[in-house]
Amino acid sequence: MRLVDKVKEQAAAAAKGAKEAASKGQAKVEEIQAKRAADATLRELGLVVYLQRVGRAGDDAESRISGLVETLRDHEAENGDLGPDD
Repeated sequence: MRLVDKVKEQAAAAAKGAKEAASKGQAKVEEIQAKRAADATLRELGLVVYLQRVGRAGDDAESRISGLVETLRDHEAENGDLGPDD
């Protein structure tokens, strides 16, 4: 009986370790996806501002900028402040 208990204990520990690793992996994937979304938003914001500065922006440039800034604020609220590394 003792050997069976030891095997069960080891199996439970291995299962726990696998679940923790999967959870950490999923968190990293979500972090990368959030960073990519912020990068795309920052790029779009830069493009709209550039077009506005060179006089080629559409009539909706100000509303697009406001929407993109709001999206970035939401991102920061969920994921922390954006910085030079972002």
